[in-house]
Amino acid sequence: MNLEDINFNAVIGKARLGKDDFIDIFIETKVSTVLSNESKRLEKAINGLIQGAGVRLISNKKTYYAYTNNIEESNLLRIAGELNEAALSDIKAGGGKRAGGDFQPLTLNFNEKKPKIDFNIIKDVAGVSIDEKLKIISPVVDYSWGYDKKVVQVNITYSDYKQDVIIANSEGELVKDRRENLAFLANIVVSNGERTEVGYESAGGFAGFEFFDENAPQNIAKKALNRALSQLSAPFAPSGPMTVVLSSEAGGTMIHEAIGHGLEADIAGNGLSVYSNKIGEQVASNQITVIDDSSLAGKRGFYRFDDEGTYSRKNVLVEDGVLKKYMSDRLSHIKYGYELTGNGRRQSYEYVPIVRMSNTMIAPGKTNPEDIIKSAYGGLFVKKMGGGQVNTVTGDFVFDVMEGYIIKKGAVQEAVSGATLIGNGPEILKQIDMVGNDLGFGIGTCGKDGQGAPVADAQPTLRIPSIIVGGKNSK
Repeated sequence: MNLEDINFNAVIGKARLGKDDFIDIFIETKVSTVLSNESKRLEKAINGLIQGAGVRLISNKKTYYAYTNNIEESNLLRIAGELNEAALSDIKAGGGKRAGGDFQPLTLNFNEKKPKIDFNIIKDVAGVSIDEKLKIISPVVDYSWGYDKKVVQVNITYSDYKQDVIIANSEGELVKDRRENLAFLANIVVSNGERTEVGYESAGGFAGFEFFDENAPQNIAKKALNRALSQLSAPFAPSGPMTVVLSSEAGGTMIHEAIGHGLEADIAGNGLSVYSNKIGEQVASNQITVIDDSSLAGKRGFYRFDDEGTYSRKNVLVEDGVLKKYMSDRLSHIKYGYELTGNGRRQSYEYVPIVRMSNTMIAPGKTNPEDIIKSAYGGLFVKKMGGGQVNTVTGDFVFDVMEGYIIKKGAVQEAVSGATLIGNGPEILKQIDMVGNDLGFGIGTCGKDGQGAPVADAQPTLRIPSIIVGGKNSK
């Protein structure tokens, strides 16, 4: 059937209990490809298609959700009715009565929202053959294995998707959007017989296959190779409190984990964030401005509309160290009264939208990055961050350093391996005393509540005067 012929008024009307309810319909068609070469052979080749729809009811600040891969109007009406019955059952169980309101057939005039920011795709990923995509991978595999005899494992992965969505809601809004995203990842393992190290590098974004015209896959793998090899012969990092300079190349792992999740309204609103109830307070150094900007065209976390049909936008979360707002979705807007920021995202039609980051960053400052390094008499220079863990309630974190170097007398010296950064997000953000005028982006897939979402993180060069570095050597 033609999706545009679905009677959205009928489906929304079937779900609602009262005039204050919020109902939306999310319809998705998505084609995707995943190709992974490991151990010199193609281990994974997936070319998939999903299509389905979800209907959501928010009533009395509670969410009711149902989805189906049958998008016939009769089926949407059926699941909408089931939501209505589930919500009504909750009301009766609580001793309440059905909400009042006008239950005449809805006659919403669905006005299609036009994007404020657009991005042109030149070479549609869905129109590129599997053979052509494999031609991106194969030369990189050969190059990586032949780069150095210490290479013992090479994993090269390419992934993409093209997603078409239609969103209609009880406020009469209608959104039609198309998203394309791709990623290229190199994971290289090297060994000298005594030690084994791993190098990782990734690149990608909201883009068509033309992305590779300016981002050579071989160069992506080369970064991973050199990273692994540099760590292989490096002594273990010293441990103890020391000055740490984070390169803009380090990626935004720290900003994403140490403060980003804590500024998501569902976490903050439930009192589960160290930043809960702190809007208007100084939560970081006055040199720190934190931004989440889903309107950065081409970046991995870019979108024209979020998965609730709200416009993408630039949100200044922390300005000069002062907490200004949380990232929010429709539910947190209704429950807590937070400003609707366009951060409602979902993995697919099978999931309810939740608050998610998009392109999150610490804004650049005014200091030359070389001057920041020169200012450190001793310490650790972090060129690339690895993974990490953070407790959003306390802000405590532990992050791995994938590529690090000793700083001596204001100069970057020999590489060291095995370093970790241990600290507390709010405390570290208040300590940062130098912010570079550069900005480097990293990409990833952020996991939350069982859902993955494409994101980008960025930061300038930063100086932390003192942070605990974990390592195998005593300082």
